[in-house]
Amino acid sequence: MTKTKLFIAALLFGVLCNSCSSDDGPPVATIELETIGLKPLVGGTAYQGWIIVNGQAVGTGKFTNPTGVVRLEVFASDLADATEFVLTVESVGDIDNEPSDAKILKGNFNGNSAQLTFSPVVADLSNTTGQFFLATPTDNVGGTDNGNDEFGVWFMDGSNAPGLSLPALASGWKYEGWVDFGTKILSTGTFSDVSGVDDGNFFKGSGGTVPEFPGEDFLIIPSQVPITGITLPATVTSRKVFITVEPFQDGDPAPFFIEPLSAVAGITTGAGNPVTMQSNTVVPSGIVKRPN
Repeated sequence: MTKTKLFIAALLFGVLCNSCSSDDGPPVATIELETIGLKPLVGGTAYQGWIIVNGQAVGTGKFTNPTGVVRLEVFASDLADATEFVLTVESVGDIDNEPSDAKILKGNFNGNSAQLTFSPVVADLSNTTGQFFLATPTDNVGGTDNGNDEFGVWFMDGSNAPGLSLPALASGWKYEGWVDFGTKILSTGTFSDVSGVDDGNFFKGSGGTVPEFPGEDFLIIPSQVPITGITLPATVTSRKVFITVEPFQDGDPAPFFIEPLSAVAGITTGAGNPVTMQSNTVVPSGIVKRPN
């Protein structure tokens, strides 16, 4: 090859390299996220990080396993100007590139790191109490107890008072009651108000009344509710009963892992035999770091 051809080849190679470099786009930087108490999401939901830049949320990639150090990429210029980091739970099929209301951790950058906390963005769960008793009021025709109270659970104190003391939750979250029947975990319904009817009562009987409190009678499976693995009526005695904090628009039918109250039901029934629930104050936390 002549010197002229070598020169032309080198020139073309340089032009090509410059062209590739200019097409790479703005430089990116990596956020390192470490959390304590977050659990993997397996029901189609995902976590997503967000940095707040000039009041606007800029999203990172989604992930489902928070174990170890999670590395998330954003544009370097955005990360340099970020004042805050937020972690959300995103619902199945989310494509709007906007943070959901279910913000689970949040913190302000102090230098190149931000401590992430749960309580300011969801609720302070450090002082919760609860109790329930077994009863089936929804099939008590005329208010007469028909003797099958082992099939229902109600979060009440006596006949006309709430059995739960829970703080108000931020937008995007609701409480949900559950009973673990061994072969199946069934919901008693979601709720925000401990002194109001919940969003459940799918399995209730007929002829009686639904109390103005969260709870459920597990008497029948309606044809419009596709459930397998359990036959109703199902006894709640000796079963685990618990309350979770749920990102209620997540589309995941399984219990979320934040569980402020739980207890194992006894074998006695009725309002005169309440079961006291145990409080669990453990909530997630974390830290994010950006490059120096």
